[in-house]
Amino acid sequence: MLSNPQILDFMFTIDAHLDLAMNAMEWNRNLRLPVADINQREAGMADKPDRSHATVCLPELRRGNIGLVVATQIARYVAPGNPLPGWHSPEQAWAHTQGQLAWYRAMEEAGELTQITDIQSLDTHLARWNDPTIAQADKPIGYILSLEGADSIVTLDHVERAWQYGIRAIGPGHYGPGRYANGTDATGKMNRNGLDLLKKMASLNIILDATHLCDDAFWQAMEQYEGAVWASHNNCRALVNHNRQFSDEQIRELVQRGAVIGAVLDAWMVVPGWVRRVSTPVGMGCDLEKVVAHIDHICQIAGNAEHVGIGSDLDGAFGREQCPHDLETIADLQKFPALLKGRGYSEDDIENIMHGNWLRFLRRAWA
Repeated sequence: MLSNPQILDFMFTIDAHLDLAMNAMEWNRNLRLPVADINQREAGMADKPDRSHATVCLPELRRGNIGLVVATQIARYVAPGNPLPGWHSPEQAWAHTQGQLAWYRAMEEAGELTQITDIQSLDTHLARWNDPTIAQADKPIGYILSLEGADSIVTLDHVERAWQYGIRAIGPGHYGPGRYANGTDATGKMNRNGLDLLKKMASLNIILDATHLCDDAFWQAMEQYEGAVWASHNNCRALVNHNRQFSDEQIRELVQRGAVIGAVLDAWMVVPGWVRRVSTPVGMGCDLEKVVAHIDHICQIAGNAEHVGIGSDLDGAFGREQCPHDLETIADLQKFPALLKGRGYSEDDIENIMHGNWLRFLRRAWA
């Protein structure tokens, strides 16, 4: 177990999906500030549904002993007639991801973040984070860079450029139809570009993030991709029936592939019947215990607690208005150990879910 005497009873935690740069660059949030300051500045704003309801900032990650995250670049291309928000050319989308990259680099220069790209940098970071002689405020948060949706990959040559600057995971699709793969609420297999993308990813040992792939593309990718696969932020279709969630059959396939699935905290994926901008967490009984039900469902299918972790997606275009009502900030991920213990999970199981499964996956993928 990784521990830190400066954070009493707070278990080292990995969150496998946070849109940090999106919040900084599109929501214009200074993530170096406390959450309360971010929300106070947004009071009265209505351009985004989650204004003044933020849960994520760098100080809260440190307070919650969340020392390693998978952080995204994200920029969708939308073809004419596609009603989703996004950029009107792949080149614009690529440029937007480069702006997000610049923010990550600025946070590295400020000592707030440190990029993790291989086992050596992972071990160096873990040793520093677990060093009791270093003040918590002086420890940079480790981040693994992931691309959510591949629309911004202009050509396959751009995949190698992305790998060079640190991309270690790619989800080929996001919402709707994509240039390489169809995502949530869409159907259809990958086109030739998508299959070529998978080959290029495999040649660079880039992790395939199965999150958001529509069913057709998911099964095709499982047949075609020979590299490491994870699902950074997904819940269970058996509990909330939507194509965004994984069916039991898909979960079994991921378990067989050695994948880890990150439980997500977006309320509409946690409890059934959620109506956006109408339902409330309290009214729907959406709490962290309901998230644990999804974690437990995956464990029951796997027959162990070795294939599930946390991929919260907190402040992924939603805030406290659309997440478990017993969570104030991301530091409250530390409520999971007690909830899991209440379900009968052992200390080893809980450590696996909070960090161990992701670490074991990374060591195997990067060996």
